[in-house]
Amino acid sequence: MTAPILRRLGDLRACRARWRDEGARVAVVPTMGALHAGHLSLVWAAKAAADRVIVTIFVNPRQFNNPADLAGYPRTEARDAELLAPFAVDAIYAPDPDQIYPEGFATTVSVAGVSEGLCGAHRPGHFDGVATIVAKLFLQTQADCACFGEKDYQQLMVVRRLARDLDIPVEVIGCPTVREPDGLALSSRNVRLSAPGRQAAPALYRALDGAARALAGGAAPARTLAAARAAILDAGFSEVEYLELRAEGTLAPLAALDGPARLLAAAHLDGVRLIDNVAVAPS
Repeated sequence: MTAPILRRLGDLRACRARWRDEGARVAVVPTMGALHAGHLSLVWAAKAAADRVIVTIFVNPRQFNNPADLAGYPRTEARDAELLAPFAVDAIYAPDPDQIYPEGFATTVSVAGVSEGLCGAHRPGHFDGVATIVAKLFLQTQADCACFGEKDYQQLMVVRRLARDLDIPVEVIGCPTVREPDGLALSSRNVRLSAPGRQAAPALYRALDGAARALAGGAAPARTLAAARAAILDAGFSEVEYLELRAEGTLAPLAALDGPARLLAAAHLDGVRLIDNVAVAPS
């Protein structure tokens, strides 16, 4: 059954009021549409965590620092609704732009610390846009919990921090990265890869996974990361934007593996920016 598509905040609030009267626990899955199996895994997690599920679809202009990237972002709402139908979600919130950014909107949510470096350094203003839209969606949906993928690990840390700092009563649930059989992390951007690029793309994950195993075994971080960077470039990537070892949770840079960590990378292939990360546990 296809879920109702709600475009006005008043309609969303009316549904939320009914569910509150029922005593239902409500989950939200924020997306920008162009859904794939990774998004659907978040919906599955939301169904397991709550009685009612809202999936939001809104291409947020404030988190794009490249106008061409915004213009080229796929809008596939009808197909997205079809993909969601088997999950029997309770509502799709695809708000009109004025429901998110009404005339005169003048507020930006900015999260320091975890938003700095990594993607934050290379996409100025991106996490301000993410934090602002997520705060709005948390407040508009009044959800009890929200599901986000670990593929966008820095984003997940930003969202957890903003909810904690602003006392928004929502449980932020991190869900494992969904991968193709060859290891490539699912992303809406993958469809933009050429056939040779798609063949080369899994090298990003292979390099990260190999480096994580080496680090866990006691290898020196500087040498290990340099080798991983070289392997990514040798596979055909044009640029490694960053490849860094960061503390899990705080995302503080690490020169040595002295606790749970994440190895995070962004690299360019076929003009497409791909990101990925893997956990690193000290032996």
